[in-house]
Amino acid sequence: MPHMATSGIADWTPDELPDLAGKLFIITGGNSGIGFEAAKILAKRNADVVIAVRSEDKGLKALDSLARIGEGRREMLHLDLADLATVRKAAAEAKDRFGAVWGLVNNAGVMQTPKQKTADGFEMQLGTNHLGHFAWTARMMDAVDGRGGRVVTVASIMHKFGHIDFDNLMMERGYNPNTAYNRSKLANLLFAMELHRRLEAAGSRISSAACHPGYSDTPLQSKVGNPLFKAVYKVSNAVFAQPQERGAWPTALAAADSRVVSGGYYGPTGFLDARGPVGDSDVEKRALDPHVAKRLWEVSEELTGETIKV
Repeated sequence: MPHMATSGIADWTPDELPDLAGKLFIITGGNSGIGFEAAKILAKRNADVVIAVRSEDKGLKALDSLARIGEGRREMLHLDLADLATVRKAAAEAKDRFGAVWGLVNNAGVMQTPKQKTADGFEMQLGTNHLGHFAWTARMMDAVDGRGGRVVTVASIMHKFGHIDFDNLMMERGYNPNTAYNRSKLANLLFAMELHRRLEAAGSRISSAACHPGYSDTPLQSKVGNPLFKAVYKVSNAVFAQPQERGAWPTALAAADSRVVSGGYYGPTGFLDARGPVGDSDVEKRALDPHVAKRLWEVSEELTGETIKV
């Protein structure tokens, strides 16, 4: 399988991060799982860390833990990616409270949910994982530090099984929770690459990078709707998965290492990219298709009513 843009980074660990004092990162879904572990890594390097969360109660608990790590600001923002009205409200609040953003880390997501819709009528997984983050990025783009800030999109190895069907994008026909999830993760990578292309064409110093956690033991698997899937994950997580702390390394790398290149994709590089040394990772060829990415971008603009200005 092909790489996206190659940085040469291999066998990466968080010890390679520099001091991040004065740099602010906003992590969606930063109260648990990969997002929380990435927040901890950045906090240890004295970054200013904002966790954007749907549950304020869970967010406060995570914030309390982060406050004990490193130096720098520790803040929380209420954000529900499944409701575009709250996305717009959160972006306005973020720009008022936080100023320039060095790393806009689009991490939050749902996985293999039963058939349901967001507040705006979108299929839940595509609506949350892709369209919610598209709108969030559109509203936050002018806050990303123009001196070298970056937008980071957290994808998944499951993008390799994804297909974009524009004739049935919301899966009104033949809904399948696995297909919907895989599609949303492919959409994440198509978005990250199209954003990279547009930033590059504009001569911007802002970059767009993507990453994935491999197969990591996180709370996400326990929240799937199908009881059978839950039982399978309980076993497979115990046997095959790496700890969520290790799964967060690619996110921290993509967010904060100065060697990251725009258009790059970072994650475990061992067996099936599920675990192992962290570095430049493989993508399915479909994720690199500029024509599909451009069309998805245009459809996303139409659906969300938002335009990303670079």
